[in-house]
Amino acid sequence: MKSICVIPARYSSTRLPGKPLADICGKPMICRVWERASRARSVAEVIVATDDERILRAVEEHSGRAMMTRADHKTGTDRLAEVAEHFPDVEVVVNVQGDEPLIEPSLIDELVAQFVEDKDLQMATVATELTDAAEMNNPNNVKVVLDMNDNALYFSRSLIPYPRNAGKSPVFKHIGIYAYRRQFLIDYAKMKSTPLEQAESLEQLRALENGFKIRVIKSSCQFIGVDTEEDLRLVNEIYREATS
Repeated sequence: MKSICVIPARYSSTRLPGKPLADICGKPMICRVWERASRARSVAEVIVATDDERILRAVEEHSGRAMMTRADHKTGTDRLAEVAEHFPDVEVVVNVQGDEPLIEPSLIDELVAQFVEDKDLQMATVATELTDAAEMNNPNNVKVVLDMNDNALYFSRSLIPYPRNAGKSPVFKHIGIYAYRRQFLIDYAKMKSTPLEQAESLEQLRALENGFKIRVIKSSCQFIGVDTEEDLRLVNEIYREATS
């Protein structure tokens, strides 16, 4: 089963302008993400999908592969689907965010393995358990609740489940790493936006509202998405420690 990994990357960022090209120990962040994702054993190729020539050049200068995509895409999923259209022989497409320079390659392999094991699976993602109360109540941390088979029941910016009986159910933070069957991804990108998706501003709810299952892998990996200068400083420290 052929799989590829696609990393959507836009130049603009409200909190950290030019974020994909932010320096991490001598290399642009997008190149660090590409390098980490390329260590996954289950994907045939890793491709940065961008609408900016500066990002394209940076990736290619560091021996990575990048593709120019349309500038009018509203979401990363739309950009991902455009790339998928160019790979008719691919069955699974993994989406890694361009601001995850600590992405664990084995997690990509674990996502792909879900599709090998379950021929009916169309979409999968990742979650990690939260234990800090402030993090649980932070609306920037998307929470997910699961059924007994680790399929998503719902995603929300609110705290779910409501802890009326504290400690009875863990709280899971959704990590925005996805894998899709290629044809489902193409079809999903064409679906109309749904009411819950609009209310929560969470695109993955579109799949649930249309009756599709989303498998959720529970992971204890370290996730530090780079959104601020402080995040960038922390990631640089981690990289320096790893190479010292």
